[in-house]
Amino acid sequence: LPTPSPQELEETRRWQGARDVRPLDGNVRRWGGLLLPNNPPYNTGAFRFELTFSPNHPLEPPRATLRTPIYHPSVDLEGRVCQPLTTHVHWEPTTRAIQVLQDLLLQLDSPDPQRVLRPDVARELRERPEEFRRRAQEHTRLHAEPRPEP
Repeated sequence: LPTPSPQELEETRRWQGARDVRPLDGNVRRWGGLLLPNNPPYNTGAFRFELTFSPNHPLEPPRATLRTPIYHPSVDLEGRVCQPLTTHVHWEPTTRAIQVLQDLLLQLDSPDPQRVLRPDVARELRERPEEFRRRAQEHTRLHAEPRPEP
């Protein structure tokens, strides 16, 4: 069965936006690691993610899940992410794992009230941005992992 190539893993491991990327439990179809957002209110912490590849990879998109709770309009309480890139409509078999993670990081860095899994949080971001930022900061302080040394 096709799996992401060792080159894809290597490329992702060299990327600055994540740390500690590796197959989980020796399963090449399940990667884990830490995402490092660049922008407030999330850039004070690191967020553990999981990337699960379909048995039909690369014809079907992988699924990114955040294991660290985050206060974000596009991530639900289970850690599922509203990520258009990995929907069947937008998925291209040539898309590489690193692009999925870069897209995810970009989404964490610039919350979009149009990509919504938590309508209450999206509404707060639109109508009370200061309040949203304060809550997201506090949530990051409480739940995110410490950022690894560069």
